[in-house]
Amino acid sequence: MSPQVFGILNVTPDSFSDGGQFADAAEAVARGVQLRDQGADIVDVGGESTRPGAERVDPAEEQERVIPVVRGLVAAGVPVSVDTMNSSTALAAAEAGASVINDVSGGLADPEMYRAVAQSKLLYIAMHWRGHSTDMDSLATYDDVVVDVRNELKARLAEMFVWGIAKDQVVLDPGLGFAKNAQHNWQLLGRLDELATLGHPLLIGASRKRFLGELLPEAATTADRDLPTAVVSALAAQAGVWAVRVHDIPSTRAALGVAEAWKNGRAQ
Repeated sequence: MSPQVFGILNVTPDSFSDGGQFADAAEAVARGVQLRDQGADIVDVGGESTRPGAERVDPAEEQERVIPVVRGLVAAGVPVSVDTMNSSTALAAAEAGASVINDVSGGLADPEMYRAVAQSKLLYIAMHWRGHSTDMDSLATYDDVVVDVRNELKARLAEMFVWGIAKDQVVLDPGLGFAKNAQHNWQLLGRLDELATLGHPLLIGASRKRFLGELLPEAATTADRDLPTAVVSALAAQAGVWAVRVHDIPSTRAALGVAEAWKNGRAQ
């Protein structure tokens, strides 16, 4: 079965590849509808950049950016995920009609997040995280990155369940690029089966990240990373992930189509 495709919609001035492009709510809604029409199953709306070195955004400002876009997309019939580390934003987005809470901190940035998730009963994507964007490069130290990430996610799961989050609410994300270097990212991708033993669906967010840019010529742009992103999406599909999160929908949809046809060819 082909994975779900999350289309990235950043309504921020400073995201690393598309900051400022969709700061106007009407433009953002139009872009979200376009992502859906291109084949995104869910549009993931974020109002705070998590690029390395990014400064924090006040939750009130984040909600001013995000909530009108969530409402507009829901009104247009587009399934919406909210990309936030703040419980108040998660609850506001849930009230506005969002279907998924995508928390890159896995609940560590806001002590009230698990309470909010349990209250909302929405699907919750918990990413592996060690610290905010200003600090994360210094935290990329592991004995065995896959074992360590698995153990740290397992600890997060135990805490979630204490707060009343249901097991079937949770999707896990290994957090590529977050307190991880290129070698760490490739090791995680190559050993997804070990993360899957935690018993939860996996989401992979590799789109346009720096470690993919390292495979390209020096003159390559951020958008040139869409091709290796699509390849990662296809390989992740073969590994059985539940979802991929990408900027460019058409290239990933094409790659997933090839992967599905290949799989079907082997089964005949």
